[in-house]
Amino acid sequence: MKHLLALVFLLLSTAAFAESYVIHAGAMFDSVSGNVLEERSIHVADRKIVSVAAGYGDVADGGQVIDLRDSTVIPGLMDMHVHLDMELTPDIYTEKYTLNPVDLAYRSTVYARRTLLAGFTTVRNIGDTDNITISLRNAIDQGYVEGPRILTAGKGISVTGGHMDPTSGNSYALMGDPGPLEGVINGPYEARKAVRQRYKDGADVIKLAATGGMLSTTKSGLAPHFAMDEIEAIVETARDYGMVVAAHAHGAEGIKRAVRAGVNSIEHGTELDDEGISLMKQHGTYLVPTMMAPDFAVQKAKIDGYFPEIIMAKVRGFEQSIPAMVNKAYTSGVNIAYGTDSGVTPHGENGKEFVLLVGAGMKPEHALQSATINTASLLRIEDETGSIEAEKLADIVAVKGDPLADIGLMQNVSFVMKQGKIHKQE
Repeated sequence: MKHLLALVFLLLSTAAFAESYVIHAGAMFDSVSGNVLEERSIHVADRKIVSVAAGYGDVADGGQVIDLRDSTVIPGLMDMHVHLDMELTPDIYTEKYTLNPVDLAYRSTVYARRTLLAGFTTVRNIGDTDNITISLRNAIDQGYVEGPRILTAGKGISVTGGHMDPTSGNSYALMGDPGPLEGVINGPYEARKAVRQRYKDGADVIKLAATGGMLSTTKSGLAPHFAMDEIEAIVETARDYGMVVAAHAHGAEGIKRAVRAGVNSIEHGTELDDEGISLMKQHGTYLVPTMMAPDFAVQKAKIDGYFPEIIMAKVRGFEQSIPAMVNKAYTSGVNIAYGTDSGVTPHGENGKEFVLLVGAGMKPEHALQSATINTASLLRIEDETGSIEAEKLADIVAVKGDPLADIGLMQNVSFVMKQGKIHKQE
């Protein structure tokens, strides 16, 4: 018995020891200031950052040393626009008739792991099928599945025939008349009911489609889809529940209606004009550019038959307009939050957005801030994460070398820690 007790004590001690680390960082990105700090020691214990100190110190309790002196250590990255229940292929427009929700759920676990290993410790899932990512979030939180921290909108909110009406493009026999339960609304009463249904379902945030979309089987990708009283009802009800509201919006008028109504972020922003920029600055609205998605779609639209023709016609012509829009918004002082629309693009390639943002004129340090402290502020979780500071969750990633000199390094994250647990170390 004495030997058994000693063994149990040893195992418990080993488990406690394994949860305490000191990271020796050759450089550390301070997301609050945007500066890089040389030679820092980061003490991690019990899922949180205990301290950050200059130089390479030891941990008093004998925790494990992680040598990242050849790397730049960065707060865990955040992606504000993913779809973990899907991945775009030419078959996706028919798979909705052949796949069951459980098929998509199994795939989502693979996509979640890829996302985490790419360095993204927190994501905002903006619209899904059958609330799959609500269950995925719970499975990750409970330790059954490896993946990022998820804040999810569940099913998005659309108007009849809108971008996220799940029956758009169907035959008359299959269209039906979906309502607030399915996320389809007409009028402010149904708008409020849809938000309350999302809250009841367990969603964390609200997503609405303020305009048409490029990749849905609706004729226009730019036309506004909500009347002002409908968007205002969504935003007001979401605020009652403390929920952040994201508005998918391509066309200029839909963007401006959403901003005036008080949404927290504009997703895509394709036709953002001077008036829209002024309104976004006035309201403090974030832009989530998702540059990867149009870049990917434009390339795939060159392949005959990749998309249905109704989509091909919408996608053509956007190759040059998106970088110019992002540059103008950025140089004008609009808040930028990092988002990729992964799911349209392959999951796990989220780091490419850094390259596109910098290519559009953003400074590398501001691109990194867009994926750390800015995103945490948008989600209202900056007290928990978004920077490497004492008492915050130990969400920490690293790349070998200096990403401010070569932003492309962000596509090859070599170390991933989420809440004090190491998921990747190369």
